[in-house]
Amino acid sequence: MLTLLLLVILSALVFEFINGFHDTANSIATVVATKVLSPGHAVMLAAVMNLIGAFAGTAVAKTISSGLVDTEVVTITSQVLVCALAGGISWNLVTWWMGLPSSSSHALIGGLCGAALAAAHNDWNALIWSKLGDGGWTANKGILWKVVVPMVSSPIAGFTLGVLILALLYALVAGLRKAGGPLARLSRPRWVNAFFRKAQLASAAYMGFAHGTNDAQKTMGIIALAIFAAQGAGTLDNLPAWAQFLHPDGGETDIDKWIVVSCALVMAAGTAAGGWRIIKTLGHKMVKLQPIDGFAAETASATILVTAAHFGMPVSTTHSISTAIMGVGFGKNPRALKLTVIERIVWAWVLTIPAAGGFAYGLMRLVEALGWA
Repeated sequence: MLTLLLLVILSALVFEFINGFHDTANSIATVVATKVLSPGHAVMLAAVMNLIGAFAGTAVAKTISSGLVDTEVVTITSQVLVCALAGGISWNLVTWWMGLPSSSSHALIGGLCGAALAAAHNDWNALIWSKLGDGGWTANKGILWKVVVPMVSSPIAGFTLGVLILALLYALVAGLRKAGGPLARLSRPRWVNAFFRKAQLASAAYMGFAHGTNDAQKTMGIIALAIFAAQGAGTLDNLPAWAQFLHPDGGETDIDKWIVVSCALVMAAGTAAGGWRIIKTLGHKMVKLQPIDGFAAETASATILVTAAHFGMPVSTTHSISTAIMGVGFGKNPRALKLTVIERIVWAWVLTIPAAGGFAYGLMRLVEALGWA
């Protein structure tokens, strides 16, 4: 059983590494597309900020570990978690190969739900659909509040905030032009581009931090869930000396420090590996970006991610940055958006949870049929 637990942890860290290079594109596509940073420098910036962001909180990790699957209905075993992670990893690799910016968050959630449903023999009560608490958003649990609502609201918010921030910046530039005198010089394209090339360094760092804050925590939640399940099964009762670190410091909703550190380092390493296929789709194919546009898109997306992480909502980095770029493109010129590319991205979003969930469900059924569960 200890071997299975270690397999879950290894699989989770593999997922985190893949998440890093899969979603690197989301956090640095705009700063590369505007030629503010070279791909190499942008990746290094994202890796460092991912690492810092991963230490910023554990609210999202607690949602994954205790807010989606009802452990009183289905027993979360190591086999369930390995199948869940396999579902998420498979879909991430498929969409990475196709150059589609799909959501690693929703791939993991879909995998977890699919594997849990298979283990519960199609008892849909195994999934927590909605559970309202007394403490507002942070106390609400369930797929409705933590997955469905953010999945719908974050793309809308990303698009809207992208449009609003760009409109505000354009209004500021127009105001400088109207003021005349020395201020009017600052409104010239050369000065505007020069300023926002520097400002985009800050917004790109903010985006990397936000990505680490939200995305790194999802794998933390899976590992914490595996350790809590192993503790309940007695797997941790007689651990060898080298494995004593596996003993949880707290209860089901506590995330041990070694889990946070491991996931932060692995995501940073994955980020450093890069993911240029998706950068090409996000940064070049949807709409042509200038530094002022990249600054608006990154600021809008990062703000949504940081806010969602505060409330423990596993929001998709992909959804927020993609729709922020769409919003910026729409704000510039509605005709500049390439709808065929956007249509492919939306289809990837729609299919992510059922595809990853279906793969995990089928794999769990196979594991049971082979007598490995």
